Amino acid sequence: MDDQVLLLALGSNFFFALGSQFFTYFSKKIGATWMNWYKAYVAQICFVAWLLLKGGLIWLPLAQGGPLMLSGLIGLGAGDVLLLLAFKEMGPGRTLMLFAFQPLLVGIGAFFLFGQSIDTTRFWAIFFFILCILIFSLESFKKERHWGSRGILLALGGMALDGAGVLITRKVFDGDASLSPLLTNFYRTMGALIFFYVLALKRKDLKLFLPLKSLPSKEIVGVTLGALFGTFISLSLYLAAVQHAHLASLSGVAITGTIFSAFFECIWQKRFPTRYLIAAFVSFLLGMKILVF
Repeated sequence: MDDQVLLLALGSNFFFALGSQFFTYFSKKIGATWMNWYKAYVAQICFVAWLLLKGGLIWLPLAQGGPLMLSGLIGLGAGDVLLLLAFKEMGPGRTLMLFAFQPLLVGIGAFFLFGQSIDTTRFWAIFFFILCILIFSLESFKKERHWGSRGILLALGGMALDGAGVLITRKVFDGDASLSPLLTNFYRTMGALIFFYVLALKRKDLKLFLPLKSLPSKEIVGVTLGALFGTFISLSLYLAAVQHAHLASLSGVAITGTIFSAFFECIWQKRFPTRYLIAAFVSFLLGMKILVF
């Protein structure tokens, strides 16, 4: 992975980890589905504005635009709903630690779809990632007398759908090297918004614009900043990296997102990490060492 791609991935993880603190707060306050809609809504406005400044929107043929919208519907729509529900259950630091499984999933998909190499010895990392899950389950049982399986399954489900969206996007990139990450993000967020608008038609209790009227101006600024950091800026940097990177290696850089998120979470909650989180983090680092190096 070259230095430019690495910097793009690091920047994406930093801003997503920062935004995830806002996502967790407002998912608990209003709801994970609403938070996901709002961050896609804000990001879409920003992508449209930026494209207009750059010379205008380009309407892609259905063979390109359709898969990109599908990738957004799967990853930024359904996948992120599961992700933010996991944030509510486990916190962003623990949830993103479980995303350590994604390099394995994406690596397998990239091997079959794009012929990218995969080192089977790295599957030993699965042992340490499963150990992470066991440690989180033990922590949950000690505190709440249940194993926390709901949060773990939500996190793994969100990870799988996010990885599927990335693979579809890379497939479109490989078919047309001239596609810009900015235009690609426009179509992906459009797909996510279609998902939420259809969901709102099915669910009468889901009011997309109504919660904004009840939020104080300070919180509107906060949730909008979270959407800018965690979706618009993060997605812009991430897809610029996806366009050229070895996908399994790129997913492996997710270790930095976990570090950033755990750091921001401790600051946000004004507390030191628990011994269970430290133990899980050590197991996570061992797994990532096998996976990346």
